Amino acid sequence: MNSAVIVVHGGGASSISKDRKERVRQGIVKAATVGYNILKEGGSAVDAVEGAVVVLEDDAEFNAGHGSVLNENGEVEMDASIMNGKDLSAGAVSAVRCVANPIKLARLVMEKTHHCFLTDQGAAKFAADNGIPAIPGEQLVTERNKKRLEKEKHEKCAQKSDPQNLGTVGAVAVDCRGNVAYATSTGGIVNKMPGRVGDTPCIGSGGYADNDIGAISTTGHGESILKVNLARLTLFHVEQGKTLEEAAEASLGYMKSKVKGVGGVIVVNKAGDWAVKWTSASMPWAAAKDGKLHSGIDLSDTSITDLP
Repeated sequence: MNSAVIVVHGGGASSISKDRKERVRQGIVKAATVGYNILKEGGSAVDAVEGAVVVLEDDAEFNAGHGSVLNENGEVEMDASIMNGKDLSAGAVSAVRCVANPIKLARLVMEKTHHCFLTDQGAAKFAADNGIPAIPGEQLVTERNKKRLEKEKHEKCAQKSDPQNLGTVGAVAVDCRGNVAYATSTGGIVNKMPGRVGDTPCIGSGGYADNDIGAISTTGHGESILKVNLARLTLFHVEQGKTLEEAAEASLGYMKSKVKGVGGVIVVNKAGDWAVKWTSASMPWAAAKDGKLHSGIDLSDTSITDLP
């Protein structure tokens, strides 16, 4: 029996305000706990990463599902992907509008179609055909994200824009059978063009899972991540004999030097080793293993507590 492990992230960010930090910490800890409980009860790695990401999609503090940022028309368009390391089956959706949990839809693509990736109207029709309720787009729009869009538009006019609000949510897990999986979900970047798709739904950029190597979920500047295939690049370094920490450091360093992109990764392997690394200012994360919960937001703060 393998030691079950789950690691979750709440997105690389330039900074998280003091008043939000505690809510963000609580959200990320809840997601890790939910995922870990699924593993403890004998659930699969795929069940665990989906369950953890659903918690974060339902939490308005995170840029996914109900907390998704707005495009330049003030609308929510979401991307998500999921992958099973046992057989490399994968599912992804992009530019999804009126669905509460895009990660659930991505899993259905993986398990109920011969495809890996559905987008926009095709994804919407597939969701309806599979009984996923459509919700009014406005239900996903928060006051905070309306303000963020206004601020971004104003700063863009003043040419002060800083595209470093890099929220994405993700999870990686290894179950008691030694299978690994990842799930990643996002609302994208503030003030994006309608139809813009980043790294999150792209297998090999937003995440990857292969039992023989490990599972990874990424976050950061989507265009940079796409250019370097950050997820698969990290696992390539693992294949070459680097530790998870070394591999994460190497790939994030490469992305920073090559395309000036910052971000973060969470990685596990079937042996139950795990690592979290980021080059953005902060990245909320939590990891659960052997009844202990590790969590943090900034580089300097890591706490370890006993799981209930």
